[in-house]
Amino acid sequence: MELLYQRDIYGKTLVELGKTNKDIVVLDADLSGSTRTSFFAKEFPNRFFNFGVAEQNMMATAAGLASCGKTVHCSTFAIFATGRAWDQIRNTICFNNFNIKIVASHAGITVGPDGSSHHAIEDIALMRDIPNMTIIVPCDGPETKQAVEACVKHPGPVYIRLGRLKVPTIEGKSGFKLGKAYVLEEGKDITLIACGIMVEQAMEAASVLNKQGLSCRVINMHTIRPLDTSIIIQSARSTRGIVVCEEHMVTGGLASAVDDVVLENFPCRVERIGIRNRFGQSGESQELLKEYNLTARDIVKQAKKLLGKN
Repeated sequence: MELLYQRDIYGKTLVELGKTNKDIVVLDADLSGSTRTSFFAKEFPNRFFNFGVAEQNMMATAAGLASCGKTVHCSTFAIFATGRAWDQIRNTICFNNFNIKIVASHAGITVGPDGSSHHAIEDIALMRDIPNMTIIVPCDGPETKQAVEACVKHPGPVYIRLGRLKVPTIEGKSGFKLGKAYVLEEGKDITLIACGIMVEQAMEAASVLNKQGLSCRVINMHTIRPLDTSIIIQSARSTRGIVVCEEHMVTGGLASAVDDVVLENFPCRVERIGIRNRFGQSGESQELLKEYNLTARDIVKQAKKLLGKN
């Protein structure tokens, strides 16, 4: 199984797009080596701008460039993009529906040793609360490329959430379509809905459950907004319950979005795998996934709990 850095794929895709689209400009906040926008900076130095540790200024300038017809990509760590610059994203970018793509790396607790101050575990919730914002959480390298390519064709603000670590390439994915989730495994007993790195964990959990005689449906919900409500309703109707898996707070993110759809359309049992009212902490990524109950083993436990199995 091939392991790739999502941010490497992002940087390379930006260069490819920049060769054919002269209106693409890229902004970074002193982290281009980590976000990989340095690839674009090397190829197109006149279309790259480093703002230093000034994320709010970066977002405000992006709005000005977008108002002049540019397609602007802004990158930094997710915690700074969504937290420090939230006011500018809300009032300057989204209020005006500007064509700006915020591609943030180092999201979630798998940032690891960087510690709590750098763990973006509320970022999806912050972006979900703002009108006009499209939100994408790719599960691997190839899907990152597809997401970046799709967001350039999509008018308006987009938030793409990427991680720090290399991630395995998920097999069996269908073609990426914005706002359209897809089924990785079919099953009739329970549905596992996941995004980002949790897709791999959900697939591993499904394999364990299938061996124990429980049939699992696995859905990659790569787009959080617009949400594929039809596949959620279908799953609520056709299986005995849903387990939602995300590397994010259980409030405000994918789980909350699924809860809303189920409550309004077809109430069913929903269990949530995510971070529960805790800050992150410094530690190795795999240790933190265990500490915060974000592993395949935890998904198996919650699925069996929902189904009333020991």
